[in-house]
Amino acid sequence: MIGIVIPAHNEEDLLDDCLIAARAAATHAALLAEPVRIMVVLDACTDRSAAIAAGHPVETAQLAVRNVGHARAHGASHLLAAGARWLAFTDADTLVAPDWLAAQLALKADAVCGTVGVLDWREHPEHVQRRFGSEYCDRDGHAHIHGANFGISAAAYRRCGGFKPLACHEDVALVRALQAVGASIAWSATPRVSTSARLASKTRGGFGDTLRSWTQLAAPLPLA
Repeated sequence: MIGIVIPAHNEEDLLDDCLIAARAAATHAALLAEPVRIMVVLDACTDRSAAIAAGHPVETAQLAVRNVGHARAHGASHLLAAGARWLAFTDADTLVAPDWLAAQLALKADAVCGTVGVLDWREHPEHVQRRFGSEYCDRDGHAHIHGANFGISAAAYRRCGGFKPLACHEDVALVRALQAVGASIAWSATPRVSTSARLASKTRGGFGDTLRSWTQLAAPLPLA
């Protein structure tokens, strides 16, 4: 069985589309009908996120810790106990591609670090999109770590100790732990996801904060 973990904190605007995309990935023909269980970890939600998740054939858990590392670890523990051999992680503001799971598994690594595309740049000035296009490495061999596009075998997850209860950079800490135990990591642009570039990001210090910091900078002057 394959498990998908999706932490969510007040994601009523984006969660439905996220789950539709995850369910499509779970039924991709290349998986050969292997069961896929989707776990939405609702963390301190005060909006309609729980009701939206209830409208899909997914499992849910409710926490009140406001900590994404704890939420990812909680979902992982539940799915590992249910027999998952592979864990895939994304975020509630993200749309995974139909072949997302299949692409992760095809890489035959202990873990897969994928890249991200951006759903919508409308909240940002044009120079932010240009900077992302010029500085972000969206190709194989990149060095990016995103909880929104990450996969790991059950064995490797257990070997490295899993996600720590960190409010930010829990994904980076996990990858560093994998490197410390000599796990094989595929740094690949093949598993595709598109994520939100909203200014009101949920996690301090994450991808959204980086884009917001670029937005607050003055646009570079045009070359003479």
